[in-house]
Amino acid sequence: MKKIKNESQLLQHATKLGTAYAAKRGYVGIDSTTSAKDKQECIYRLLVQDKLINSLNEADENTANIRHKLVTWIMKNLPADHSLLK
Repeated sequence: MKKIKNESQLLQHATKLGTAYAAKRGYVGIDSTTSAKDKQECIYRLLVQDKLINSLNEADENTANIRHKLVTWIMKNLPADHSLLK
């Protein structure tokens, strides 16, 4: 897996936008007491269910790969001139 510049900031942004997406969709399982790992997994599964991202192989589903998948998702959805992509 290739290291991505600004990966931690991109992951935070993906978590924030993913949480907002889940709330708009009516999912109430994410709140302020939910751990970051659980938020990321919920967002990942929701995006896979809505077919916004492709799922990982069952053997490859771990925290690092889920985070990487969320980072690549947010990179594709940010405008090309966004400061985190530079």
